[in-house]
Amino acid sequence: MMKSLRWLALTLFAGPFVLAAGTADTLVQQALAAEAHLDAKTALSLFLQADAARPNDPFILQAISKQYADSIDDTANTGEQTHLATEAVVYAKRAVALEPKSAVNVLSLAISYGKLGFCSSTRTEIEYSRLVKEYAEQAIALDPNYDWAYHVLGRWNYEVASLGATKRFFAKLIYGGLPPASTAEAVRLLRRAVRLAPQIASHHVELGFAYLADNQPELARVEFKKAIAMPLHEKYDGEEKVRAQAALEKLP
Repeated sequence: MMKSLRWLALTLFAGPFVLAAGTADTLVQQALAAEAHLDAKTALSLFLQADAARPNDPFILQAISKQYADSIDDTANTGEQTHLATEAVVYAKRAVALEPKSAVNVLSLAISYGKLGFCSSTRTEIEYSRLVKEYAEQAIALDPNYDWAYHVLGRWNYEVASLGATKRFFAKLIYGGLPPASTAEAVRLLRRAVRLAPQIASHHVELGFAYLADNQPELARVEFKKAIAMPLHEKYDGEEKVRAQAALEKLP
C-alpha cells in the first residue's frame, strides 16, 4: 500500500525478467520495472540485491518492506505469511530509523504491523492494531495530502468499529479497550483518500466497505462498480476487485 515512485523508468524490460547484477541504481530501476509488472517476487529479489550494493538506503529499505508485504498474498501457508510480514516490519523499522520524517516510511510500518497482526493471535492482532492507528496518524501529520495514510486509517476505523464480541472482550481485558473508532469516521477518511487519488481502485473498494459498515449500501454499490471498472495499478488491486465483486453480488 505506497506512494508512486515509479518515475525511475518503468519500461526497461520488453521480455521476461532476469535477476541482474550491477549498481544499486540499475537494480532499483529494474526492481521498479518488475513491480510495475506486478511481479513482487522479482522486485523483492532485485531490491535485496540493491540493498547489498548500497546498504542503509531508506528508499530501498522501504521498497523491500513493501515487496515483502505484497508477497503475503502469493502464499496460503500461514508460517510463510508470518515470515514475510515479520520481514516487512523489520525493513520498515530500518527505513523509519534512517528517515523518520518520511510519511511513506512511517505508513509502511503501519501496513506491515497490520499484515503481521492478521497472521497472529487475537491478543497480538489487537496489540498491533493500536500501532496501525498510531503510525497512520503519524503519516498524516507528516504529509496531510498522503492518500494512502487516509486509506489505512479509514480501513482501521471501520474494521475496529465492526469488531466482534470476542475481540472486543480481549481488547478490554488486556488493554482496557481500543481507541475510539466509527464507521462515519471511516467514510470521511476514505472519501478524502478518493478525492486525493481518484484513480486508485483500492481507495474506492475500501470506501465501499466503509459505506456498507455505515449502512449506506447504495453508495457502496457505486464505489464497488467504479473500482471494478478501473485498470490494475498495484499488485493488490486484483484482490481488491475480487472483494468488491463478491460484496456487490451480495447486495440486494
